[in-house]
Amino acid sequence: MLTFILRRALLSILTIWALSVLSFIIIQLPPGDYVDTYIIELMTGGYESGDSGGGVTDALEKTLRAQYGLDKPMYVQYSKWAWRVLHGDFGQSLEFEKPVAEIVRERLMMTIILAGTTALFAWGISIPVGIYSAVRQHSIEDYTITFIGFMGLAVPDFLLALWLLWITFVYFPDLGIGGLFSPEYVNAPWSVDRFIDFISHLWIAAFVVGTAGTAALIRVMRANLLDELNKPYVVTARAKGLPEWKLILKYPVRLALNPLVSTLGYLLPVLMSGSVIVSVVLGLPTEGPLLLRALLAEDLFVSAAIVMLLGTLTVIGTLLSDILLGILDPRIRVNTS
Repeated sequence: MLTFILRRALLSILTIWALSVLSFIIIQLPPGDYVDTYIIELMTGGYESGDSGGGVTDALEKTLRAQYGLDKPMYVQYSKWAWRVLHGDFGQSLEFEKPVAEIVRERLMMTIILAGTTALFAWGISIPVGIYSAVRQHSIEDYTITFIGFMGLAVPDFLLALWLLWITFVYFPDLGIGGLFSPEYVNAPWSVDRFIDFISHLWIAAFVVGTAGTAALIRVMRANLLDELNKPYVVTARAKGLPEWKLILKYPVRLALNPLVSTLGYLLPVLMSGSVIVSVVLGLPTEGPLLLRALLAEDLFVSAAIVMLLGTLTVIGTLLSDILLGILDPRIRVNTS
């Protein structure tokens, strides 16, 4: 088992390095950079390009590129950025004029809390509902769960968020669902009242972000369990008189969980980003809207840091799923050792 974990960890480190190179290159593929965006903002604000009277001149443009290090070749920019990242320095934000680590850290705690709550919501509902749906196959309950599951998959998260906003605005005007805090608690210090207000907003955000994932996991759990229920070992255990629910929970469910555990690889980054469009609609202080703003402003260092964070979470999630699969199913670690 230790060899299995070490091999997976080494592959994860190599994957993160390759991901850092690809993310840095992809972010710089679109034409232009932050200086171009900044100059456009100056010109639309009343400055004129090439004006000798203090406007946006070529000399100013060159000075800005030299100041931000954007006048160097891409491989030089990446080398300097990667060296700083190894020492815990993600650079200075061009858009916010603050250290990138500070900007990301401001939203990280709320993002982790929202992601954890959404994961508990998705797994806590999908596993028992999927088991019940499989056991009650072709019943009214199964058809109802299947219909709700397909609706959850078909309706986009942002559309559900907009629908909830409209319902709240029309029928419950005193119950605001935007953001994670009411306006009076946004900048207030932590207290019992602020915590209660946070919880009252958190469940709505977790429900919207986790709806599609919950519906998908229900379908996966149902399909996998139906495959296991028809296998000979289940028939044998049932013939020996093992109680039905004990039989189901002890053997088929354990094997049916394997595909669900493997979804950790993509579940973590999706939850951490909080679905960018949903976060924008609901005004959630997660990493998703920050990434969108950084990309629109062509803020290289903030974009690269968040893409690296999400990519690292994908690798960590895959590593955790590999380890959990090895624990749940000994055949996996034996075949890969």
